[in-house]
Amino acid sequence: MITGPSIKEYLEQKAVLIEEELAESFPGIWNIPEPLRESMMYSLLAGGKRLRPIMVLATVEALNGSTENALPVACAVEMIHTYSLIHDDLPAMDNDDYRRGKLTNHKVYGEAMAILAGDGLLTHAFYSIVQAYRSYDVPAERIVEIVEDLSRLAGATGMVGGQAADMLGEQGITGLEQLEYIHLHKTSDLIVFSLKAGGHIAGATPKQLEALERFGTQIGLAFQIQDDILDLIGDEEKLGKPVKSDEKQQKVTYPYFVGIDASREKVSQLTEQGKQAILDAKFPNPDRLLQIADFMMKRDH
Repeated sequence: MITGPSIKEYLEQKAVLIEEELAESFPGIWNIPEPLRESMMYSLLAGGKRLRPIMVLATVEALNGSTENALPVACAVEMIHTYSLIHDDLPAMDNDDYRRGKLTNHKVYGEAMAILAGDGLLTHAFYSIVQAYRSYDVPAERIVEIVEDLSRLAGATGMVGGQAADMLGEQGITGLEQLEYIHLHKTSDLIVFSLKAGGHIAGATPKQLEALERFGTQIGLAFQIQDDILDLIGDEEKLGKPVKSDEKQQKVTYPYFVGIDASREKVSQLTEQGKQAILDAKFPNPDRLLQIADFMMKRDH
């Protein structure tokens, strides 16, 4: 039973911690062209819920490990997420004007610099992961596991593959199975990485790592279905981007196939299945992970 901060306060506190680390993530002495540095930091520090890096920390806490040791990896996952958003917003992709209530990167710095900013964040993520070994003595073999997972789950067979399938799907998604493939890879895979990375840092058992993967897959799919719902009925001011953007771009979403009510029921079902995986694996301190799952299911932005 948690007696500390509420889940809302916990998420806010952890987000502040992540923000502070991200602000220092590129050494000031590095000779980076200033427009590139500005473009990277513009998107990296643009706000957001920071759920993925917080999941890294919450998983470490679930295993009674040191969250300080996990901070470089938590920052790395936010770099990967941010790069994907910069590229996702480009005219060749979703062609969005706003992200998190601000102009998208290419609207401020131009398409070429936005592409390079994404490239810079992607590659710097791997540097950041290694700092968990260099600065916090996380064993090298655990760093290798984390790097391998990130290469797979954020790459062509993971997040990038999901993005490619999303673009191809614009030519006509014919079934729910195709849509779930996109959601599972475009969204769930990076959540799975975040959880497993925290598990590796804290020395999770194979059974616990398997449970984290199942948990991440289920709540990641639930998260994206909730996004589909909010795109139709959400509050534009809270979301920080225009609503019904999927509809305007003629994107097929979960509610398109099954309706709003059935989509909500699916979100609830997936969340409970994910939580059960954590409960079955007997984590020493799982409450924050379970609370995060509930928060994601009930969020309105």
